[in-house]
Amino acid sequence: MKIHEVRALSTAAIESQLNDTKEELMKFRFQLTSGELSDFTRLRYTRRIIARLSTVLNERLRNPESEENHE
Repeated sequence: MKIHEVRALSTAAIESQLNDTKEELMKFRFQLTSGELSDFTRLRYTRRIIARLSTVLNERLRNPESEENHE
């Protein structure tokens, strides 16, 4: 998910996507410890998605005028 795709989402959609992605990261961590995870790049990719979602969400919280344009 690219940053322009994240910015196109509503705030509620970003929060929902953030929660889902955090759960996915937790599952990947469990798979990593049990030895089931074969594609380690998914961890890195998932962490970056979480960072992008968090960044846009925090930008909107700091600048509420821009949030009106996205909801």
